[in-house]
Amino acid sequence: MNKHLKLVREFNDTFSLPQAEHGANEHLSDMDIVMRQALLMDEGSAVLRAIKAGDMVAILAGLVNLAYSALTAIAMRGSDVADHPVTWRHDGFILSIIRILSDRINNCTSGSADDYSAVYCLCTHLANSFINADFNKAFQSIHDGKMSKQLKTPDLSDCLFE
Repeated sequence: MNKHLKLVREFNDTFSLPQAEHGANEHLSDMDIVMRQALLMDEGSAVLRAIKAGDMVAILAGLVNLAYSALTAIAMRGSDVADHPVTWRHDGFILSIIRILSDRINNCTSGSADDYSAVYCLCTHLANSFINADFNKAFQSIHDGKMSKQLKTPDLSDCLFE
């Protein structure tokens, strides 16, 4: 099982949030898909606002939170993360990032674990290649904050590479 999905499942267990047994691969109800889509769009919007502000720490936090939301949907299905190679390369255009993020989020209206996995894989790729950050360390920090019911996003400055 993907290490980040394992952390999300731990969070869901700790706070008694709904999720299917791992390996069940259940379908989400239409209302679950709508709710997941709303959360993904909120997190995606936070990433776009951070990009507009040029705040690398906020971009990283937004990408981790977006990935966390995508993994939550995968946990609800009882599925595992599918490895998706990301074809986006840093071309110097912010619009290409916005386009690929929006497209991947939009595809999640399918409710498919494969599409949620594509969002997660894109977030890890952008964190590592676009903003040059330690996604694993940032994910663990945000997870720890969620587990301790910390309302404020932890400072992820030390997750950025020079």
